Amino acid sequence: MTLEEEKIMNKAFCEKLSHLSIEGTAEEIVHRFIEHLKFDLGKDEFSATPYDCYVSFASAVKDILMDRWLITQPQEYALQRKRVYYLSLEYLIGRSLGNAILNLDIQKQSIKALTENGFDLSLLSELEWDAGLGNGGLGRLAACFLDSMATLKIPAYGYGIRYEYGIFFQHIINGEQVETPDNWLRYGSVWEIARPARLFPVYFGGIVKEEILEDGSKKMRWIPEETVMAMAYDYLVPGFQNNYVNTLRLWSAKSTREFNLAYFNEGDYMQAVADKNHSEMIAKVLYPNDNKMQGKELRFRQEYFFVSATLQDILRRFLKKESDLRKLPEKAAIQLNDTHPAIAVAELMRILVDERNLPWEIAWEITQKCIAFTNHTILPEALEKWQVLLFEKLLPRHLQIIYEINHCFLSSLRATGLYDDDFISRVSLIEEEPVKSIRMANLAIVGSHSVNGVSELHTEILKHLIFKDFYALWQDKFNSKTNGITPRRWLMLCNPRLSELITQAIGSAWKTDLKELAKLNKYKNDSTFLEDLGEVKRQNKLEFCKYYEDLHKRKLNPESIFDFQAKRIHEYKRQHLNALGIIHLINQIRDGKTPYPQSFFFAGKAAPGYFIAKLIIRFICALSDYIEKDKELSRYLSVIFLPNYRVTLAERIMPPAEISRQISLAGTEASGTGNMKFALNGALTIGTLDGANIEIREAVGEENFFLFGMTAAEVKNLKESGYHP
Repeated sequence: MTLEEEKIMNKAFCEKLSHLSIEGTAEEIVHRFIEHLKFDLGKDEFSATPYDCYVSFASAVKDILMDRWLITQPQEYALQRKRVYYLSLEYLIGRSLGNAILNLDIQKQSIKALTENGFDLSLLSELEWDAGLGNGGLGRLAACFLDSMATLKIPAYGYGIRYEYGIFFQHIINGEQVETPDNWLRYGSVWEIARPARLFPVYFGGIVKEEILEDGSKKMRWIPEETVMAMAYDYLVPGFQNNYVNTLRLWSAKSTREFNLAYFNEGDYMQAVADKNHSEMIAKVLYPNDNKMQGKELRFRQEYFFVSATLQDILRRFLKKESDLRKLPEKAAIQLNDTHPAIAVAELMRILVDERNLPWEIAWEITQKCIAFTNHTILPEALEKWQVLLFEKLLPRHLQIIYEINHCFLSSLRATGLYDDDFISRVSLIEEEPVKSIRMANLAIVGSHSVNGVSELHTEILKHLIFKDFYALWQDKFNSKTNGITPRRWLMLCNPRLSELITQAIGSAWKTDLKELAKLNKYKNDSTFLEDLGEVKRQNKLEFCKYYEDLHKRKLNPESIFDFQAKRIHEYKRQHLNALGIIHLINQIRDGKTPYPQSFFFAGKAAPGYFIAKLIIRFICALSDYIEKDKELSRYLSVIFLPNYRVTLAERIMPPAEISRQISLAGTEASGTGNMKFALNGALTIGTLDGANIEIREAVGEENFFLFGMTAAEVKNLKESGYHP
């Protein structure tokens, strides 16, 4: 296709999208709603449950999404634009209904369609289960990236695992965290589209044989022991009011050995399905407990499973239009979200060399040009490593390939004569002691053309501490890409009052370009605007109080300052320091001081095996009980732990927040996105100079940021002086 032909086709594509009208779809929504209720669920107005109505309405909205997807995807195939392939082990999608309605711009039509038929959109939305396919910022970042790429009309696929059980459901019982399974798929998901035709084999174990070809050359052949099938499930990702729809493809594990009749006939019913259960365990649970070897092996299998299926799918799509694999970097940008998918470097090399018979040097050039790596780690000891014994057992051919990559890499360094043995040892892909292991971050760096940190400070730490040796080799490879959030979900959807006020003041361009918010500066001395802004916050606080009181039967003081710390419970995030600060306030009240009333909210989950984090939750809950039972203290203070923090709860707490606590020890938080969400909703930050806090402070001005604690350099100096708490 010539450049001129591509321009003509692209113009026709844009015109086709722009002509998709959403006007008058209230009647269409009602029609589709009734059709789904009747023909999909076999229900009528007398037998339908509220959940049936949610499913039918969500299906009607998905139909509208599908109309647009069926235009977007064929046109992208025809245009053959370069695609982004985003590989992430986590996706914190949250609920899809409200986001789809917002991005399709059918709020008014949806409300009209439902209201006229006796339904409430907000009540139906509450029936959707959060898709908790992630643990924290990593997964939410991935979801926001997909939203942004669709809004920018960047052709993209997200790839991950369709976990049957997501992040656990957190209960607080007698002041302690209790975990129960989060079976988010118990009723299925109306938003997913099963793709049984997209089925790929993923291999494990076995041996590698060396074969001599007719021309005398050698070829390695992997003879695997086990095959697991990866089946695709698609989720539609709409751009913001542009009729453009991308895809999130999640893999589910299917066994090739459904049922062993011989075992069954002998009465061994458990063994009859053992192979099936073993294979399908891969996609059962997000982050198995890896304190034991079985958990480590399952996690390792998960990472390779989704990477292998994804690369097969990418090459399938590429080879539909192209035959020359050397053109793959022109059509595919493969982004690794942290080290979990780093095995993609070895897997792509295996496919290109073993299956596609490309010379090693050409395959390596293709691999490096295709792959880019986002690192989210701060602490060197937290970098992912896998024991060589595990590779030998499950991926013997990949281990050979990694050894060869390492040999070529280290040989090239030794050939320069510039690097000593210590340097060579540090950058090697192999860690020899204490247990011989593969350094996955090193593999990702060597096998990619770009390495980015997720904030300016984090990138500096990568360049000058964690990966300083690699930075000495390839300075141009390292760059900073500060994490971000989508303003559609995190302001428009969750805070419509503030969204409307901003739009009235400066127009709607901010919805796709947050730099436009700087125009609000002209209202900083406008008393009418400031009064309206204060009223928005007041109404949001009242709404949150009602929500909390209805759910937990405990009254809140809407006139108090709402102070939030919402994030994973971890020592470096220092929720315990916040709690100690509250004890200081208690002591001041005991001494006769009367502070302005404050409500301190905590939210976040502790990893099931993280004893200290669970103790921190107990500490906070005990503090809450102590204050609530004291009439004098409870006049001024309240402490609330909000259980089961997730995307939907985050959407609830951002609008009423007045103070955002971001007090991680400087130099330990890679970026953070909760800090951005709170700031976007008008909360003032109390924070350290850590992660993205630094850039938030630059954006809002030092006078609007309450600086707290040491800098990263001061922390480093203190530790080097021998300090050990």
